[in-house]
This record gives sequence, C-alpha cells and structure tokens, in this order.
Amino acid sequence: MQSILVTGGAGFLGSHLCDRLLEAGHDVLCVDNFFTGSKQNIRHLLANPHFELMRHDVTFPLYVEVGRIYNLACPASPIHYQHDPVQTTKTSVHGAINMLGLAKRVKARILQASTSEVYGDPEMHPQTEDYWGRVNPIGPRSCYDEGKRCAETLFFDYHRQHRLEVKVARIFNTYGPRMHPNDGRVVSNFIVQALRGQDITIYGDGQQTRSFCYVDDLIEGLVKLMDTPADFAGPVNIGNPCEFTMLQLAELVLRLVGGKSKLTFAPLPQDDPRQRRPDISVAQRMLQWQPRVSLEDGLKETIAYFRATLAR
Repeated sequence: MQSILVTGGAGFLGSHLCDRLLEAGHDVLCVDNFFTGSKQNIRHLLANPHFELMRHDVTFPLYVEVGRIYNLACPASPIHYQHDPVQTTKTSVHGAINMLGLAKRVKARILQASTSEVYGDPEMHPQTEDYWGRVNPIGPRSCYDEGKRCAETLFFDYHRQHRLEVKVARIFNTYGPRMHPNDGRVVSNFIVQALRGQDITIYGDGQQTRSFCYVDDLIEGLVKLMDTPADFAGPVNIGNPCEFTMLQLAELVLRLVGGKSKLTFAPLPQDDPRQRRPDISVAQRMLQWQPRVSLEDGLKETIAYFRATLAR
C-alpha cells in the first residue's frame, strides 16, 4: 500500500485512475478545484476509507505527505482550456512547479500527464517521442500546447538538477464513460448529437485523422509507466495507434446509436492538427503495454454511459 496523490482526480481520467489505484489497495488523495471535474465522477468513492477528497487549485502550493503523485490537473478539451487561457497556462506551469516542489520535499515519485498536443500539427507521422513538434506559440490553442510543453521542460529539469524521479506520459485522444457531454471533444460531440437526433457536425472535410484510446487502456498505461525503474523518465506516448478519419468515426457512431442524424460540415478550427497517431514502440518495450479495447467495443460502453446520463 502507498499513499498516492492524484491532482485533477475528479476529472474524466483522474476519476478512473482513482478507481484503479484503490482497487490495487492504495490510499488515494484526490485533489480537484472542480473547474472541469465533477463530484459525480467520484461520488461512489466517498465512503471508501482509503479515499480522501480535497478541493484545491494546484496553482497554489499544497502541503501533504504522499509517496507518489499523478499530476493530471488541467482542462484538456479546447472549449474548456480556451475559456480562460491565462488560467490554463498557469495550471500547467505553476501547477507543475508546485507539484514538483512537493515531490522534491517529500521525495515522492511524480508522473506528469502530458499530451500529444506537444507535437502540434505534426510533420512526422506517426509521432515518435524524439519528434520536437510543430506548435504555434501564439494561437488560440497555445495556452494548452505550450503550457504542457513548458511543464515537460520543468519535469526534466527537476530530474536532471534535483535527481527527482519523474515520469512523463504523452496522452493521445482518450474516450470513455465520464467524459463531459459538452466538452467539445469529437467522440462526445458525435455521440451526444446522435443520441439527441441532431445532425453530426464534422469540421473541415472529415479526412483529418485521430487515434482513439479507451480509458481503461490509458489508465493501465499510466500505472505501468509509474512503476518503471527510477532511471527511466520518458517521455512515453500512450495511445492507440489505430487511426481513423472523422468521417469513419461519425459513420461508426451513427451505426451504433441508430437514428436518422445526418452529417453536416463546418470550417476547420485554427491550428487543428490534420493527423495524429502515436508510435507506441517505447511503451511496448518499456511498459510491456499496448491497448486492447477496439474502437467499436469502447464506443458501445461510452454510448451506454451517455444514454444513461442524458436520460437523467
């Protein structure tokens, strides 16, 4: 048993991680300011004696005693992180500084939930961890992209300068139960529109690609990364290398949901990447990890969750 801090623990990924850590027998301290997280996501854990919830914003220092830290705190969908871009950057940068400072003080191992957005609109395909990226530093997505890039810089500098045990995961598109229905991500958008009988909105020509990883697979990857030897910091791509166009995703959602929704097209948002697929060779070699859940099986679970949520 270990005492583990999960920042952003009431969010989509964070709540699933809390589940996984508690199942493994650990004590879990969940920290969240509830900007995008929800108490509903962790309500089923509140009675667990090994679970503790704290309302806190990671842009302020935190003084607790823990053995490991998963730093997941940050709005991750364009609608949410562009709502207050200055605060988004602060959450990534000040949050990293505060959590790294805590890890240094208590000699804890710390994992950073970074993102495939550090690659920007990539010139290399698929993306490997040694690719430096192609990111617009002054665009509307920069608060998230550059905030996460700076956080990675801080993690590796603490690793080199203070010999801190750090792990950096670059998370690719992830989906599953507990996604926010209005977060603007493509999977939740398509499912919610189809369930409501609305037309499905596709941005651009629908030929841009993404790789979708089911949440259970993603969480397993994070836990395996945290358990790697102390001298391995990453970064590690964690995602599903199976690539789909937006048109393929929309057609699959329509087939699984049913109904009579049609496809409509809208202009592509600024700096939206044309393609995104991880090379997971490092994860396969160092973590003995690869995703197991197919897109169709994962979508069935996600659709069932949204169907129940929208019926409330």
